[in-house]
Amino acid sequence: MDGKTVEKNDELEIDVQRLMGALLNKAWLIGLVAVVCAVVTLLGTLFFVTPKYQATAMFYVNNNSLSLGDASFSISSGDISASRGLVKSYIVILNTRESLNAVIDYADVDLTYGQLRGMISAQAVDSTEIFEVVVTSTNPKEAQEIADAIAYVLPKRISSIVEGTSAKVVDSAVRPAKPSSPNYTTNTLLGFAMGLLLSAALVLLREFLDITIRTEDDISRSCTYPILASVPDMEAQSKGGGYYYGYGSPKKAYEKAGSKEPKPVELVGGNISFAAAEAYKLLRTKLQFSFADEGNCRVIGVSSALTGEGKSLSAVNLAYTTSLLGKRVLLIDCDMRRSSVSEKLPIKRFPGLSEFLSGQSHAEKLIQLCGIKDDERAFHAIASGRTPPNPIELLSSERMNKMLEHLRENYDYIILDLPPVGEVSDALAVAKFTDGMLVVVRQNYCDRVVLSSAVRQFEFVDAKILGVVFNSTVENGGIGKKYYKRYYKKYDRSYEAAAKAGRINRGV
Repeated sequence: MDGKTVEKNDELEIDVQRLMGALLNKAWLIGLVAVVCAVVTLLGTLFFVTPKYQATAMFYVNNNSLSLGDASFSISSGDISASRGLVKSYIVILNTRESLNAVIDYADVDLTYGQLRGMISAQAVDSTEIFEVVVTSTNPKEAQEIADAIAYVLPKRISSIVEGTSAKVVDSAVRPAKPSSPNYTTNTLLGFAMGLLLSAALVLLREFLDITIRTEDDISRSCTYPILASVPDMEAQSKGGGYYYGYGSPKKAYEKAGSKEPKPVELVGGNISFAAAEAYKLLRTKLQFSFADEGNCRVIGVSSALTGEGKSLSAVNLAYTTSLLGKRVLLIDCDMRRSSVSEKLPIKRFPGLSEFLSGQSHAEKLIQLCGIKDDERAFHAIASGRTPPNPIELLSSERMNKMLEHLRENYDYIILDLPPVGEVSDALAVAKFTDGMLVVVRQNYCDRVVLSSAVRQFEFVDAKILGVVFNSTVENGGIGKKYYKRYYKKYDRSYEAAAKAGRINRGV
């Protein structure tokens, strides 16, 4: 078996697992729809389906009409075979217009020939010389009367047409005591089964057509670059909620927390959860191994496909985590259209990068300190400044390039918070000045088509993509969720206790 076949089989297996997972996640909805369909089918059967009743008469076919009183001539096997062959002929005779009109007259019912024919069905009983005639009607009395009329008319009609044969009544019709249809149990079960199958099919179809990125496998289908870190959803881990720096409503988070005063969840720096801190440290470590020569300053761009994927938050926490190693780190907010770094850090937005690139400010006025001076956790930042009318021209200018070349002499890492490449082309203009790009992908937010398009755009400008940061991930349950609760929550509590006791320095 070659490698291509194995790869296809693995992809197929992943797809099947995803579809089965979708069915399990929506099992409650599928069951609810099935129950509703069963109830609707039952109610529809009760109120909209007219009950029907059946009366049956049975006849015996004999091709030897010679008899004298109680004495009859012997009947050979050939006679029996001939009798069986006559059953079809008798059924045809029964369905003729003249026979049925005679039945209508004898039963004295207000029916036409076509109506009566639709009410009658006849067939042989187990390939014997006996056949039965079933009359179906909405009136049980009418069904019996028509069956009795057939039992009276049909033998005489047959004797007058086919010589040497006869048809005798074996079993007369009985007035039905209960309807033959509808079958309430069967219809209810059918409604349940149809609801079950239909809802399951819709869930599978929706899952099959859904291209939203929900797992790391979805990212792997969109690009070939490695996933450097999976950062958990810090808002979901908080007890009272919190707002994700622009992704949600602060008011809603405060109401959930039961607090009247705004108290956002800490999502930046050393007060984030243990799992998130470990994810950013893992990202930091992998980035160190991405560059062969660690002695030179590295300019790393952080972007995303869409707005709201957490690329600014990732850039801020990456800068903070990298500074814990004693590295000289500079964070530059290059998103002049929708700046958010100054909202996450204790820095002023003005003056900023736009003022310097437009020649309105000097470089020494731009750099601001985040943290306490001489603290190993402190790093520098440059805000975006006021929104200019031409951000892409400023970012792609030679002045921007010279500024970065000058800053490389004073820092170990320069992290650029860039706009989303799927919405504006600013990030593409700056990518040529970087040593590598990080693409932030938010779970249950971006889709595979948009991510593939963003990656192709970076590849078109020959940008070096270091990898993907899978952001705001939430466990779907099962083993992974139990593992998180038993492992991360355990370390989170001990980590918090040690920090309060002063045994460790938070964030290190």
